[in-house]
Amino acid sequence: MARHDPTTNAELMSREGVPPLPTKQPAMSFQDAAKLSLGDSQLRFNMGKATNTIRGKRVKVVEEMPDWEALREAGRAIKDRTLRHLDKYLLQFEASVARVGGKIHWAADADDANRIVADLVKAQGAKEVVKIKSLTTDEIGLNEALAREGITAHETDLAELIIQLADERSSHILVPAIHKSRAEIRELFRRTLENTEELTDDPRALAAAARAHLRKKFLTVPVAVSGVNFGVAETGTVCIVESEGNGRMCLTLPKVLISVMGIEKVVPTWRDMEVYLQLLPRSSTAERMNPYTSFWTGIAPPGDGPDEFHVILLDDGRSKVLTDRVGRQALACIRCSACLNICPVYERTGGHAYNSVYPGPIGAILTPQLVGVENAGSLPYASSLCGACYEVCPVKINIPEVLVHLRGKVVRKKQETLRGQLAPENVAMKTLGRVFASPRRYAAMQKMGRQGQKLMVKGGVIERIPGYLGGWTSVRDVYPIAPQTFREWWKQRERKVLPKQPPREETRP
Repeated sequence: MARHDPTTNAELMSREGVPPLPTKQPAMSFQDAAKLSLGDSQLRFNMGKATNTIRGKRVKVVEEMPDWEALREAGRAIKDRTLRHLDKYLLQFEASVARVGGKIHWAADADDANRIVADLVKAQGAKEVVKIKSLTTDEIGLNEALAREGITAHETDLAELIIQLADERSSHILVPAIHKSRAEIRELFRRTLENTEELTDDPRALAAAARAHLRKKFLTVPVAVSGVNFGVAETGTVCIVESEGNGRMCLTLPKVLISVMGIEKVVPTWRDMEVYLQLLPRSSTAERMNPYTSFWTGIAPPGDGPDEFHVILLDDGRSKVLTDRVGRQALACIRCSACLNICPVYERTGGHAYNSVYPGPIGAILTPQLVGVENAGSLPYASSLCGACYEVCPVKINIPEVLVHLRGKVVRKKQETLRGQLAPENVAMKTLGRVFASPRRYAAMQKMGRQGQKLMVKGGVIERIPGYLGGWTSVRDVYPIAPQTFREWWKQRERKVLPKQPPREETRP
């Protein structure tokens, strides 16, 4: 097992006079970013068409499985047990990887993980790496960190390559370029790739252009970097699933393979893969199995795959998430993207509005916990709480429950910052708390409200409330207070009840 000194990447760069990478900083609120996305009609068309297609295919392949709900429950139970005993399984995984010739590196945060990767690449005298699509490396900003060290990372997944060439961020967990049309990709390739002047927007032609560009890199770059879908504690095996074969090239051709794995990706036994390899493809690409499912256990004999195999176990806030009994459900995610494809909010705004590597419903509950609600406080509100994400989640993550839980944290955080201030919201909530605590005050407030609303009721509804609540009623109507409350009706009913009849005298035979 390889260990590194605790000096962070930020500290190393500051010694050289280079400003550190911004890792966790407040982003534009989801509400503001969503307004920009909703103004893009082409984006809405692309997103609606793509998500609708994936949803329809998923329904068909799931209906083929008579034991689908039993598989979901098994997937949930395995993840729940693993998270409760994560320390035990991580140590077992570490020992298993070492036993088969691999090396484990522990990374407390993004800076630590980026530094470890850069050190391993420099040890090979390399200036380039090829990469398999990985959300975890996107989370830590690996490409940017390597660039600052003079190392170029080449994305080999077609969609990730498109995003890299366009200098954009991913908008979908599974299909990063879902927001782009074929015509847009053709124009991008014409601008950035060689020998593409006559390129058409036929998918086969686009794939062929990308293949020609990437093949040179596969054959010449000595180091590959990957993410990890599952790590098996029992055997030290790493599992990577993908659809194009680029991952298989990265796993077999380079001399050194570096896999960056979030600590939550471990599963206890080899047999657990039986469950997840049925759940994942149907929930993600609506396929019965992934086109390429690769298992890698240590190093192979010389000439057959990489000579060195490294696994970087990344925490980066996950231990903190584990301490939250409700919120830690988010760590059970297997990155299938089913919740994105079903979400009516994501379908209309796309992934960029979330300002997160993890967009959609799973991003709305995972990102605030990893970076802190103060840095992503608006994300738990990026939902209608319709519950569709919970219904399709293959491991039964109760996303609506976690969203409500995190909204409570956002409110409490805001209350702490406003403590002692005469903020309108604070005053209103304290006043309502006193009103609701007393039946007499509550009844009196109802009577006052019934009188005060008379000027605002039109057509049986209140269309607009003046003042502080005007923004709330600008997009919804409010029903007025009823002419008679339940308590008033009950008292009136009691007065109308007939007097009780005297009990009958018992007669004995």
